[in-house]
Amino acid sequence: MPVTRDIVATYRGPGRVMQNLLAKGRREDRALALLMAFCVIAFVAQMPRLSRQAHLDGRELNDLLIPTLYACLFFLPLLFYVLAGLSQLVSRILGGTGDGYGARLALFWALLAASPMLLVHGLVAGFIGPGAGLQAVGLIWLVAFSWFWLSGLRTTQRTAP
Repeated sequence: MPVTRDIVATYRGPGRVMQNLLAKGRREDRALALLMAFCVIAFVAQMPRLSRQAHLDGRELNDLLIPTLYACLFFLPLLFYVLAGLSQLVSRILGGTGDGYGARLALFWALLAASPMLLVHGLVAGFIGPGAGLQAVGLIWLVAFSWFWLSGLRTTQRTAP
């Protein structure tokens, strides 16, 4: 199933999509590809906000884009790998039987599946700016991401490696 269909299906039943991803086999390259796709989308989502900020501050847009690009492509993957490891450790303490791959897949898929809301958040930040609308979209993204991640983590940590 294409990734876009899986993303739409995740909004209906994140656990089923995670089971399908696990059924495709253990592939670290697939997990890394999901994470890197999210990181690229996260960078693109920041562009409207950065453009607005550059215009309002009278700065060059490239002065804001380059550090953001480095952060999204180099720092975020490392941060998310550490976060996945911590989530697997907490899951293990709480009685989970899954492995680190499942924890990574659950986090990386949740990030990618919630990325359409992150793009909307970026558009609101760029065109409307700070305010209640931006906070509402951010909250919706956070709730969707948390739901996807916890559902995926529950699915992967109940499955023995």
